[in-house]
Amino acid sequence: MASPTNLREHDAKLGLVVSIHVAVAAWLVPGLGHLLLRRWGRALALFLAVGGLALAGHLMRGELYTPQSRDSFGTLGFLADFAAGIFYFLPRVLGSAGLDLSGAAGSYGTRMIATAGIVILLGVLDAFGIARGRRS
Repeated sequence: MASPTNLREHDAKLGLVVSIHVAVAAWLVPGLGHLLLRRWGRALALFLAVGGLALAGHLMRGELYTPQSRDSFGTLGFLADFAAGIFYFLPRVLGSAGLDLSGAAGSYGTRMIATAGIVILLGVLDAFGIARGRRS
């Protein structure tokens, strides 16, 4: 028969594994982590916010930062873009909207895509906290 201490340790490990899976789901598809936790409103809000920012950024012909950067700003930009989960990978598969010759709209679009990545990171942290029982 298992002791109560062993059961609590097992439950804690299982809870951590579930929380990590929820966080990964929240990163891959915005709002999916909250959807798994039955937080319907937050799931929809995150999906619309991140999806709207990323879609607007791509339609404005924003560029995705590449992993090979010569400066720290480019590296941070890549990390922010990569954090956007599926919205980072979709344009790479589907192709871009083309070059923005004026430069202004593309520059704003690039920043919107990076902002989508930052917003999704906040969603991941929130979903992880809810799954761990630290947030409501």
